[in-house]
Amino acid sequence: MGNFIEWYEFGVYGYFATIIAARFFTPEGGSEAEALVKTYASFALAFFFRPVGAALFGRLGDRVGRRPVLILVIVLMTGATTLIGVLPTYAQVGALAPWLLTFLRVLQGLSAGGEFGGAVSVMTEFAPPGRRGLYGSWQSFTVALGLLGGAGAAALLATVLTERQLGDWGWRLPFLLTLPMGLTALWLRLRLDETPAFREEHDVERPPARQVVGAIALGAGRIMGWAAAGYTFLVVLPSYLQSTLDASFRQALVATVLANLGFAATIVPAGLLSDRVGRRPVMLTGAVLVTVLAVPLLNLLQDTGTSNAVKGAAVCGAGAVVGLMAGPGPAMLAELFPTTVRYTGLGLAYALSNAVFSGCAGLIITKTVERTGNVDIPGYYAAATCAVSVLALVKSPGRKVG
Repeated sequence: MGNFIEWYEFGVYGYFATIIAARFFTPEGGSEAEALVKTYASFALAFFFRPVGAALFGRLGDRVGRRPVLILVIVLMTGATTLIGVLPTYAQVGALAPWLLTFLRVLQGLSAGGEFGGAVSVMTEFAPPGRRGLYGSWQSFTVALGLLGGAGAAALLATVLTERQLGDWGWRLPFLLTLPMGLTALWLRLRLDETPAFREEHDVERPPARQVVGAIALGAGRIMGWAAAGYTFLVVLPSYLQSTLDASFRQALVATVLANLGFAATIVPAGLLSDRVGRRPVMLTGAVLVTVLAVPLLNLLQDTGTSNAVKGAAVCGAGAVVGLMAGPGPAMLAELFPTTVRYTGLGLAYALSNAVFSGCAGLIITKTVERTGNVDIPGYYAAATCAVSVLALVKSPGRKVG
């Protein structure tokens, strides 16, 4: 539930990026392109605070327990997201508006940094032998549900409200909806037991720092493609379609929903399969497919002669391929670290990779397309990062699964 809220909010922010840009980052005389870049800069800033949150909350989680830290991060996430829904705009308070928004994004980044390590630690440490891939895949599955929830909320509002109503006040509603969801998640976490692995092993001697740093770097490299391709196809796509290919807001949202449906459909089966054949073969399949197909997929979307049905199938397939990496990914990271440093280690590996390759995706793609005029940039970005993940998965020794 907490992970759902985190990604629901990041999805909503991405889907409403053009509206947020106009309301918070466009002083009189500013260009729309400049405002969109600033909006994605705020998006990226939140991601760069994720490693800080992962280190801070991860250290607490490895010392005092997973449960109390997960309670703290859901309170921070819920409060920051709800407050975005009541923020004054640039027209109301001037230059203070983007600073207030950025401050709340920083709080979200800190709390999100502490979410992943705790959530994956809890799920994999409760998992029976041979089922960590399946249990861990639920973390990625709730990512898909959160993004779908955000897309669904945005699509519903775009359908029932006029464009003016959506821009004036309708965009606030999805952020305000976080409050009841957060209170539900808090109630659930207050009832959560501490994991058996933590109770038994948290006093065991910790491994040398050099080994932990090496495992963090390895884990970050292995999920780099998942992070970059996931955000390119699942979050950045709506703004790209609108600003670059002149799609309408509703068309962009439909494409995003289809991509996220494909993503959600393969995550749990991929995690289950990784319990049988290993994490690396399943993740390698996804990384190789994105490397080869990312640019052709984008060319298909750009082709005005291609039917909407074919385009829809293509974006759905792109999401499904990313799901092959996301399903086994959490268990793969958890298995790189012993219990005593697991919350910190896997949280940092995930946060660092996402800070650089997810958080910057919208900023890099938007700015590069603006400067070069090359509309294939998103495809090159996804392909290049997945190629690096292929190398990390192939050249690094795997760990026993199960």
